[in-house]
Amino acid sequence: MSLEDVQKSSANHEISIDHVGVTNLSYPIVVLDQKDEKQHTVANISMSVDLPHQFKGTHMSRFIEILNKHRGEITLKNLPEILNELKSTLEAEKAKIEVSFPYFLEKAAPVSKACALMDYQCTFTGEANGSFCDLVLGVAVPVTSLCPCSKAISDKGAHNQRGYITIEIRTTLNEKGKRHFVWIEELIDVAEKSASAPVYPFLKRDDERYVTNQAYDNPVFVEDMVRNVAAMLKLDNRVAWFKVRAENHESIHNHNAFAIIEQTKPSKV
Repeated sequence: MSLEDVQKSSANHEISIDHVGVTNLSYPIVVLDQKDEKQHTVANISMSVDLPHQFKGTHMSRFIEILNKHRGEITLKNLPEILNELKSTLEAEKAKIEVSFPYFLEKAAPVSKACALMDYQCTFTGEANGSFCDLVLGVAVPVTSLCPCSKAISDKGAHNQRGYITIEIRTTLNEKGKRHFVWIEELIDVAEKSASAPVYPFLKRDDERYVTNQAYDNPVFVEDMVRNVAAMLKLDNRVAWFKVRAENHESIHNHNAFAIIEQTKPSKV
């Protein structure tokens, strides 16, 4: 028996839709890991396409069908392939996928070298429109910052806080027309070097003393942190565009402080 394809029937209102699809989908994925090659994690995924004005709906099941084909590995390298499949299968001009996931690294304490797992929230975002494909890698890194003003004006100590540095990048093309690859670990390292001190999953007393002193010796405002990150990313020829945001969860104020720098680097002729 032939079943009616209701989605292909005429819409009640002939108005085009920018994005239609599935969201808040929990799905196991495998991502590239600089140390261990691959890492298994669970992502929250959103997938969408545009819908022409003449069609009533899209075929939601096909999003899951395509995702299932690529669950062995989802990285920025194969997002263009997934996006093209979405466009082709769903007869769309545009497609978008957003993948948000925790990424785990084993991190050693600075003195005792005691190890524990640290999680970082990461994102892959891909959007295809015609022949154009836009890919963005993002990572949010928890850090410690110590206030330079507080240190300068206080007789005893200085206030500090935990904050987050979020880095998003687009990469340049190499001589073969392929996008350069940047590891998640590299962006984490840039963020941690730009703060007063890193955040650790596990510290003993000697470690806590070390981190406290490290932060005191490296006071930074949120303005300093975003500038520090931007300065390093500007020197990385693999990075074509970046957006960095630093936000402090203030310890003595009833508000958060933040700063943002977004920059498209001039292309080399």
